Amino acid sequence: MSTAPPCPELPPAPAAVVVRAAGSGDAGAVRRLSRPFVREGALRDRTAAELALAATDFLVAEDGRGELAGCVGLRARTDARGRPAAVLYNFCVAPGHQGRGVGSALLDAALAKAGARGAARVFTATTGSGLLFLRYGFAVGGDEEAPPVWRASLDPARGSRVLVRALG
Repeated sequence: MSTAPPCPELPPAPAAVVVRAAGSGDAGAVRRLSRPFVREGALRDRTAAELALAATDFLVAEDGRGELAGCVGLRARTDARGRPAAVLYNFCVAPGHQGRGVGSALLDAALAKAGARGAARVFTATTGSGLLFLRYGFAVGGDEEAPPVWRASLDPARGSRVLVRALG
């Protein structure tokens, strides 16, 4: 009995993904990971110093080799009605890791953390399709209910769409 060789169009089995809180020492790696997405206009450019100051906002995903595979920032905010909310930002997955569960692992961890912090809703903005967010129960809209400080920081020239998901 012979066995067929692996199908070349299938990606290799995903390495174990570990999601952890970022530290200030991760700022350079987060910046390097974000750069291609900044160049294509999907992410806002942040300096290494800005990322180091915001390090406690970030969750990072490492692959089985300890390399940074993705990241997401999570910041507590208050929505337009004064209720606890959270904002996801700088969400990105390295091209070689896309479609392999890294984004899902990051989003699962970020939503759990937002819920543990008492957020009633989570907001994000995307310039892309937002397909992963939509699969996770986010809906387009919510601009008028989004945290005012965050909403005011969005650059209309980037064409971002606001997405929102209720928690609990």
